[in-house]
Amino acid sequence: MTELSKIPTPDTAEDNAFFPSPYSLSQYTASKTDYDGTTYHNPYRGDKKILMIATDERYILMQNGKFFSTGNHPVEMLLPVFHLDNAGFEFDIATLSGNPAKLEMWAMPNEDKVVLDTYAKYAEKLKNPLKLDDILDEIIAGNSPYAGVFIPGGHGVLAKIPESKSVKKVLEWAIKNDKYVITLCHGPAALLAAAVDEKPENYIFKDYEICVFPDFLDKGANIEIGYMPGPLQWLVGENLDKLGVKILNKGITGQVHKDRKLLTGDSPLASHNLGKLAAETLLADPELV
Repeated sequence: MTELSKIPTPDTAEDNAFFPSPYSLSQYTASKTDYDGTTYHNPYRGDKKILMIATDERYILMQNGKFFSTGNHPVEMLLPVFHLDNAGFEFDIATLSGNPAKLEMWAMPNEDKVVLDTYAKYAEKLKNPLKLDDILDEIIAGNSPYAGVFIPGGHGVLAKIPESKSVKKVLEWAIKNDKYVITLCHGPAALLAAAVDEKPENYIFKDYEICVFPDFLDKGANIEIGYMPGPLQWLVGENLDKLGVKILNKGITGQVHKDRKLLTGDSPLASHNLGKLAAETLLADPELV
């Protein structure tokens, strides 16, 4: 049997850009997810929607000058969307620029009907998303149509979203108005946006407990097995920790956590668990009946 290469695969669409290595994909991706057939027989009948903020960026510049060809992880995006959609919640999709959302198609589980059907349902919205700034006033209005915001993972979320003052306003709206923030894996990098131009003591997620993708994998195994073509410019957990966020998970086991109305998960392995937690939590919310 031929041993799979741990050398990142060139992405010839961009200079010095790379997809994950064949070996790393054999370790980190699968043709099916762990979706267990859960459905929701008494779905939400109200008019509140979920806003998804997706990345519009394909490439992340690494410390060594190479580009990582990334985006949003399809399982981390689509499995939570399936659960909330199945529970009766509609989605609007926005990106910072209004350009199409980018997905790591190399991680698409091509034998998973739930994920593929959800992708097909939302494909047009992903290709033609709203521009976040264009709907910002509507999002944060007193009669906002949204019950919360979902920010999927994938390393692409590290591009601009953690620095966005518009994302900051959405997060501040969510916390101030008791709305939900749902995110997983590298998605919690978006929570850093709430610290832009703020004193650390005023950080709205200070003392929150979360699950997030572990820094030690991004510093170690993800480089060693060729998942990424070099070290990241900065680390998600380290920066959240500096702001007083408490990270619960040590590894990636599919762990999820709810702290107030912030729902988080540790990795792609948490996609089903987080979707289920989010759907069950929102359906049980008396304010959303």
